[in-house]
Amino acid sequence: MAAAASALRVTSRNAAFQQWQALLANRVKRQRAREFIVQGVRPITLAVERGWPVDVMIYDISRPLSRWAQDMLAASGAQRVAMAPQLLRELGEKDDGVPEMVAVGAIPPDDFSRITPGPDLLAVVFDRPASPGNVGTVIRAADAFGAHGLIVTGHAADPYDPKSVRASTGSLFAVPVVRADSHADVISWARTRSAAIVGTDEKGDADIADADLARPTVIVIGNETTGLSAAWRQACDAVVRIPITGAASSLNAAGAATVVLYEAARQRRGAALRAYRDG
Repeated sequence: MAAAASALRVTSRNAAFQQWQALLANRVKRQRAREFIVQGVRPITLAVERGWPVDVMIYDISRPLSRWAQDMLAASGAQRVAMAPQLLRELGEKDDGVPEMVAVGAIPPDDFSRITPGPDLLAVVFDRPASPGNVGTVIRAADAFGAHGLIVTGHAADPYDPKSVRASTGSLFAVPVVRADSHADVISWARTRSAAIVGTDEKGDADIADADLARPTVIVIGNETTGLSAAWRQACDAVVRIPITGAASSLNAAGAATVVLYEAARQRRGAALRAYRDG
C-alpha cells in the first residue's frame, strides 16, 4: 500500500518535524504539548489496542506499508504523516535502520482516578527516580505482576521520556502512571483506600516474605541513590528488606521493585487459592 494521498508529507526539517524532534529530548516541550514520541512495533501496537489517544502516526514515505502499519493507521484514527526516511530515522532513534512508523501519543492527566482497583489495591510509588530506564522497568514489572498503577513522586525522571517508554516495552499503555509533586497527596489517597504503605530498604525491619502484601497495599521504592525519604519512611506502616547473598550489597531500585511485586503476586495467588478451597 502506498502512502495515503490525504497524508501530510514531511521531507524537510520544517516546523512540524522540529516540534516532534523536540519531544525526544525536551521534557518541558513534552509537557507544554502534552505529547510524547512512541517508538517500536510492540509499544505502538499496545497503545492502539488499549485505546490510548494517538495524535499522529508518522511512516516512511519511501516504501509500501506493511499489513501491521495499515492496521495501526486504520485503528488509531490519528493524523497521517508520510516522512522522508532520513528524518524518520531521527525520530525513531535507530542506529540500524529506519523504523516503519513512529507515533505521537497524548499525555493523559496526572489524576489518581486513573488508578481504579477494586478492594485488592496494589500500587507502586517510585519516589524521585533519577533514571527514566528504571521508571520504564518498574512500569513493566507492575504490569507483569498485576499492580493497578504506578505513582512517580517528587523531582523525578519523566515516564514519557523515550528511554522510559522503550524500557516499559509498551506496559506504559497498560498500567496507569500518575505523577505527583507531593508525597502528602499520595499518602492521603492511600489512606482513603485503607491501604497499608510498605516501604523497601536494605535495612528494613522485616523480610519481605513476612510482610502481608495480600491486603490493599502501596509499595514505596526510594531513589536509586538515597533510598526512602524521611517523609516516606515516617508514613510507612512497615519497612521491609529483601534478603540477598553474595557480594552485592543491595539491589537496584527497579530490581527491588520487581522482587517485591513478585512477592505480592505470590501472596495474593495463595490467598485466592485458600479462599477458593475454603469456599
